[in-house]
Amino acid sequence: MKILRLILGDQLNLNHSWHGKPDGNVTYLMAEMRQETDYVKHHIQKVLGFFQSMRNFAGELEEKGHHVRYFRIGDQDNPQDLKVIIDNTIAEVNAECFQYQLPDEYRLDRQLKEITANLDIETTAVDSEHFLSSRDELADFFEGKKQLLMESFYRYMRKKHNILMNGKEPEGGQWNYDKSNRKKWKGDPEIPHERGFRKDLSGLLHEIEEAEIKTIGTVNASSFNWPTSRADALAVLNYFCKNLLVHFGDYQDAMHSEEKFLFHSRISFALNTKMIGPGETLQKVVNYYREHSNEVHLSQVEGFVRQILGWREYMRGIYWKEMPSYANKNELDNKNPLPQFYWDAETKMNCLHHAIKQSLEDAYAHHIQRLMITGNYALLTQTDPAEVDQWYLGIYIDAIEWVELTNTRGMSQFADGGLLATKPYVSSANYINKMGNYCSECTYSHTKKTGENACPFNALYWNFLAEKKSYFQDNRRMSLMLSLLDKMEPDELKSIQERARKIIANPGDY
Repeated sequence: MKILRLILGDQLNLNHSWHGKPDGNVTYLMAEMRQETDYVKHHIQKVLGFFQSMRNFAGELEEKGHHVRYFRIGDQDNPQDLKVIIDNTIAEVNAECFQYQLPDEYRLDRQLKEITANLDIETTAVDSEHFLSSRDELADFFEGKKQLLMESFYRYMRKKHNILMNGKEPEGGQWNYDKSNRKKWKGDPEIPHERGFRKDLSGLLHEIEEAEIKTIGTVNASSFNWPTSRADALAVLNYFCKNLLVHFGDYQDAMHSEEKFLFHSRISFALNTKMIGPGETLQKVVNYYREHSNEVHLSQVEGFVRQILGWREYMRGIYWKEMPSYANKNELDNKNPLPQFYWDAETKMNCLHHAIKQSLEDAYAHHIQRLMITGNYALLTQTDPAEVDQWYLGIYIDAIEWVELTNTRGMSQFADGGLLATKPYVSSANYINKMGNYCSECTYSHTKKTGENACPFNALYWNFLAEKKSYFQDNRRMSLMLSLLDKMEPDELKSIQERARKIIANPGDY
């Protein structure tokens, strides 16, 4: 039987059971499509990264003896539409069976179900063999429970996969070292340079430009610095273990204007394209910790494990539990437009300037920059979460909807009304100053609430609490800040709200 197997751009898993012994009756189908480049405006490094990784993956399959039908973005016979590509290739190879791996984006899952429902040959969908939980495992775990706490799911996953466990108890006696993972980096310890590649992708960039794909951000195509193969990904992971893990936990929430990556691993793009898997990643990191426990403290490795085994699996589970309605959640009824400076970094607020400039230049910002700088400002200015979605999904190289949407609508913008987070992730300038050095180099004073040189985050924070007070009045985790709001002098609150409204109305002036 002749079989056609589809591989999507985020299914680059060489260890998948499909890719064992070559079979002359099997053809693998891969395609660079305008369908995927145009549904949102992506960062140029994201488009380059995906296309180059896909081409490398196809090349590795062919080296192993597999037959691959690959459509490049500029090929004359590329119809740029998934259904047409599948139909044409089935006819081209006389396929009697069509197979695909379950997609991780709802829109593609729905599209492939519609396509296969209309095929007159046998069709089969198989697991991508990547995640450590099934699509429905989180929904099953929380069935009948009132709250969908990540910590509960994380502990379940630790036990299930026996990671950092002593029998039924957590290694070290506690499950979570989050309170130890909040140090501010002040120049010491020294941060090793990131593991780079400096590849020349000028030719691919020319193809993308010839295709007139509209993108955002910038790139030095002659020195591309992201992993685009399994070998690259493993090199980044090894580098992280040997050079960065020792301080990862301590400084994972830190921010600094001169250090983009700090001790972060930079493996999220490789993980989200499945060039490496979460299981092997965790095994590698935990094994390194076991072999170097005299150097690496448990709190460092637990912080990393929590990101992969807890947060990442949890976010995917929430996505499949709540879609498709989750994509339209806007419980706080926020409707303001996203400021122009999100696209050009032209703002006097130093933290936003650095976080956005870095995002435009590198297609990267770590989770606290995304959550407590760009996300925090968007929520405080009551921005339409749909516009925030589009920005996050487009600008970051690791952004795929299953992980972007849950982080934006849920964790960052509280648009799901607390389904995912028990309180909104908002702060004044105090937190930003506590975790980084942005405030020390800023035009604005992080200690002032009003006046022309007062940090906009301060007025916006108290204004947000005042305007959304009725919504949060029964939230116990908000009670302290709401009680402080109630004690504020009416004239002071009025001045704060007047400044906040000016900022919201004219963000470009700040």
